[in-house]
Amino acid sequence: MALQIVSILLSALLTENFVMVKFYGICPFLGVSKKIETAFGMGMAVTFVMALASVFTWIANKFLLIPLELGYLQTILFILIIAGLVQFVEMFIKKSMPSLYNALGIYLPLITTNCAVLGVTLLNVQNYPDSFMFALLYGIFAALGFTLAIVLMAGIREFLDEDAVPESLRGFPITLITAGLMAIAFMGFSGFSIG
Repeated sequence: MALQIVSILLSALLTENFVMVKFYGICPFLGVSKKIETAFGMGMAVTFVMALASVFTWIANKFLLIPLELGYLQTILFILIIAGLVQFVEMFIKKSMPSLYNALGIYLPLITTNCAVLGVTLLNVQNYPDSFMFALLYGIFAALGFTLAIVLMAGIREFLDEDAVPESLRGFPITLITAGLMAIAFMGFSGFSIG
């Protein structure tokens, strides 16, 4: 069991990273990765939403959709659950951390349509239909992988802002080049496995 948990952790963080390997959640990855603090705040918001979405969608699927044979409503129900969670997170951040709320801007409500969040819920019910714990851990670890990628990108972008980047590459071009090089680096983990 411990080996399977470590395998899920390494898979979600490195070998199947949602941003760097599966290319889910690129919009906030590119949009909110200008400053480390903002990137970390977005990562924590996504982690909270992914963890709770993993819990609620797994429960809804196991005890509502499957018994009532309503599997065709899975995507719609999951999006509604995610939207409700994002509203809660948005209200909490707006009330408790207004500067982070302003820094995240439009990207905070866009967590609702972030394909990484919907992707983790769909993968959970597909890969861990009988294990609530593994589904929850996968949701948390996948979100931490998202946070790792966005914080690394923010650190590199902060460094590049202070460096002498040619005029033609400043801004978005160097960001895309950096993202591509990071994706290649994460692909290097693809042969890594446990057990």
